[in-house]
Parts: sequence; C-alpha cells; structure tokens
Amino acid sequence: MAQFILLLHENPASFADVSAEEIQRVIGEYSAWRENLEKQGRIVGSNKLRDEGGKSLSAQNGEVRVVDGPYAEAKEVVGGYFVIQAADYPEAVEISTGCPHLRYGGRIELREIHDLH
Repeated sequence: MAQFILLLHENPASFADVSAEEIQRVIGEYSAWRENLEKQGRIVGSNKLRDEGGKSLSAQNGEVRVVDGPYAEAKEVVGGYFVIQAADYPEAVEISTGCPHLRYGGRIELREIHDLH
C-alpha cells in the first residue's frame, strides 16, 4: 500500500468566534474519523500543529534566513496533517472526503509519499 499525506489548510480566523464547547465537539469529530481509520488499518500518523506561527527558513546568497511565520493574519495556514495508507490516489481521495476538515471550510492537499527506502 502507498502512503499519502493529507495537509490540512485552514483560515486561522475561521474558529475565532466559536465557543470552547463547540471546539471540543469539532475535535471529537476529527478524533472519531481518525479512530475509524485506525480500525481499518489505514492511519499511519497525524498531528495538529500549534497555532503559533513557527519559523520559516529560506536560503539567500548562501545564508540561511529564519523568520517568524506564518502569522495568524495569514489567510491560510497548514493546521495539521494525517498520513494514511491507500492503494492509489482514487482510494486516498475517497478516504479523504470523509475528513471533517472539509465540512469546516478547510482545504486538504493530498500528496503521495515517495518511499526512499
């Protein structure tokens, strides 16, 4: 089976006005979806990324440049990821369509992982 990564893109402002109880309900939906994939032997791993922006590294004129970001003001950030197993892209797409992320205005970037071993 091939492995695929689902990069969960989201607008940081989407949940700004949502209550703590509603956030917990949404987290429960993600957890249930993940648990279902675990039962099927499809999940390899997943994590939610911290809301603080992290760091962005680039190389310029032979020097590594490190800046804060992306910032919360960004229109879209990667908020987390899932790594799944599927036979091919059509099956990975089918699995991904059940992710709650799509119901909350998020976008999923689906990429096959190239096994270098």
